[in-house]
Amino acid sequence: MIVLGISGAVSHDPSAALFIDGKLVAAAEEERFTRDKHAKGCFPYEATRFCLEFAGVRPEDVNVVAFPHAEIPLSSPARWHYAARHWYAPDRALTALFNGNRRHHRNMVQLNKLITDLNIGGGKVRIEAVEHHLAHASSAYHLSGFKEKTAILGIDGKGEYATTFFGYGENGRIHKIKEFYDPDSLGGLYGALTEYLGFEMLDGEFKVMGMAPYGDPKRFDFSRLIEFDERGFKVNTELVNVIGLRRYKDAKGKGYFFSPKLIDWLGPKREGDAIDDPYIDYAASIQNILEEVSLGLIEYYLGDILKDTGKICFAGGVALNVKLNQRIISRPDVKELFVQPAASDAGTAIGAASYVANELGDSIEPMAHAYLGPCYTNEQCIEACEQHAEKPKWERIEQTSLRAAQLLADGNPVAWFQGRMEFGPRALGNRSILGAPNTEGIADRINEQIKYRERWRPFCPSMLDRVAKQMLKSDHPAPYMTFTFDVAEGWAERVPEVVHEDGTARAQIVTPETNPRYYELIEELEKHTGNGVVLNTSLNRRGEPMVCSPTDALNMFFGSDLEYLIMEDVLVTK
Repeated sequence: MIVLGISGAVSHDPSAALFIDGKLVAAAEEERFTRDKHAKGCFPYEATRFCLEFAGVRPEDVNVVAFPHAEIPLSSPARWHYAARHWYAPDRALTALFNGNRRHHRNMVQLNKLITDLNIGGGKVRIEAVEHHLAHASSAYHLSGFKEKTAILGIDGKGEYATTFFGYGENGRIHKIKEFYDPDSLGGLYGALTEYLGFEMLDGEFKVMGMAPYGDPKRFDFSRLIEFDERGFKVNTELVNVIGLRRYKDAKGKGYFFSPKLIDWLGPKREGDAIDDPYIDYAASIQNILEEVSLGLIEYYLGDILKDTGKICFAGGVALNVKLNQRIISRPDVKELFVQPAASDAGTAIGAASYVANELGDSIEPMAHAYLGPCYTNEQCIEACEQHAEKPKWERIEQTSLRAAQLLADGNPVAWFQGRMEFGPRALGNRSILGAPNTEGIADRINEQIKYRERWRPFCPSMLDRVAKQMLKSDHPAPYMTFTFDVAEGWAERVPEVVHEDGTARAQIVTPETNPRYYELIEELEKHTGNGVVLNTSLNRRGEPMVCSPTDALNMFFGSDLEYLIMEDVLVTK
């Protein structure tokens, strides 16, 4: 059976994913093709075209389109909860009660237009709508490969109405235990503080997480933001997760998801790139609240399952919070945590398709890797060089990994463009900027001169699987850069450029099976440094999506101070 997953229901991060007989064969985010980060307000035309073309599937041969947004009936507590909590905005409250999902009709119009425009299923294909948080749950559970009873956790801003999901998977079926509804949203709370701290919601949460280790979470009492106990929580909508007239507006009229009362309490909204006082402590405080509330709810709703099997999977935007994930895997009853690498709403294309394919009888294969996007040949890379306006200097090289390792060992950052593009926000060695993590100042150089981002932003170590247990003091799987680990004694001195302020590292463990060329590169670098670790960050500049094509890579190369770009076996230099 051919099932096409289409996301874009919540006006950002549209993507497409294709399953054939239960196997995920292709997935891509629309932003990578349009070069518009998060592709807000769009549907995934280019991503859909790619998935079908890569798999050799004619559009008319698609059997089912799965969409991660469903109608929520009036009998659900979700709409009543939303209406009651938004009494101060009666237009929204009444819409929830009498018209249901605000986005549903618009979504169906856009989805049917895409189906018609691309001739999916001959223009008349079966459409299966999947609740947003069930799609998140399926993207983690069905792709995890876990066979035993598995705890399932989903936390994000919101889907239709749900913001937080607790459930379990057993024998291929997903069962709900408990949901929480908008505006009671941990992801929304974290996003509102992200805006207050001067970053963009849906993009800057990583920055808040990166800022938090510099601050003291005990300096300020943030308890007034949220009431919580082991069974539930309630966000203070006098301060955050606000809509309509309660929103704070800046001088240009832009509205934010916090109120003027938050400004009165904490002071002016942060501006600029410095990690300044008291904002670093605010970041530490909101990170601490996220962790404590989440862990308490996990214990109450999922604790019995964890004590039984120790397996848990996690999706939703908050699943990309690597510090929270470290706290989860440190629980004594957790044997293994699987985080969907595309945990944000882009991953709901995978989730909706896997959920529908499973319901229709396909056996879903575990996710083996996240290299699901386009790839390019040496000839295509050379053609891009020949056609580029900057007329790049290039050469075809042999022993590519050895040559790259020498450049890295000499202290140079290297743009590394290989194989299929990653699906999800993490560069995992195919669309990366690399550096030798023992080279003093390499992180500052990449931040300032190449990425053009905040100097304090941390970098990630990609490491050989045989090195991981030594450096991380753990044998927990970590192929997708979704966890932080405490770095073993002595390693912070060996690879200081990839160790965070708090002594942790957000690691990717590389195996020869999943990425042989990247593995070979790190092995070659190890011969020079003795470490078996490389600094890795995504191949893009601040505010841009990760690069997709050779032309994108060349544009980024000439728009930065990078001096070396390796695309397959083509070395481009300045």
